[in-house]
Amino acid sequence: MAKAQSISRMDAIKNFVREAKAELKKVAWPTKRQVWYWTLVVIVFTLCVSIYLGVIDFVLAWFFTWLLG
Repeated sequence: MAKAQSISRMDAIKNFVREAKAELKKVAWPTKRQVWYWTLVVIVFTLCVSIYLGVIDFVLAWFFTWLLG
């Protein structure tokens, strides 16, 4: 019984891998240029949000220091 079950699991694993490879062939992969463009967009957006949060943090820290002074 254990051998039959292990063969069944092995077939299931092989079937899963086969189907996964078939699905990955259907994916529309981005071009190298698109990857670079979207990488730059993410970096610029992250820098903008970081600067914004840094300014807000600085202003709130100054305000509460002045308030509680």
